[in-house]
Amino acid sequence: MHRSEFEAFVLTLPAATLVRQWRDDSVAKVGGKIFCLLDRDPGDIWLKVLPISFDLMIETPGIRPAPYFARAGWVAISAASPLGDHEIRAYIAEAHRLIAAKLSKKLRATLGLDQGAIA
Repeated sequence: MHRSEFEAFVLTLPAATLVRQWRDDSVAKVGGKIFCLLDRDPGDIWLKVLPISFDLMIETPGIRPAPYFARAGWVAISAASPLGDHEIRAYIAEAHRLIAAKLSKKLRATLGLDQGAIA
């Protein structure tokens, strides 16, 4: 997934914001918390996944524990992985849901996030 596609998709998610930080990586946040990012070089997508997904995904070629983030259940998906854009978008949406669900009730309300839809 190219940067423009990644950024356009991320911004379709409720209350998602996008910043460029670190080495000009595209970093997606909800409520100020990171839920995924596009590592500009080499172009890997890093995102939060469920523990069971983490264990299964890191055994897939082209997917590895995300450096610095792995202990929190993050994977890095390279272009060499067998996942298509549709599957990657689904994982990004799930990462958004996982992080949004951890936000305080007050912040979710402020952001217009429906508790029932993200829990």
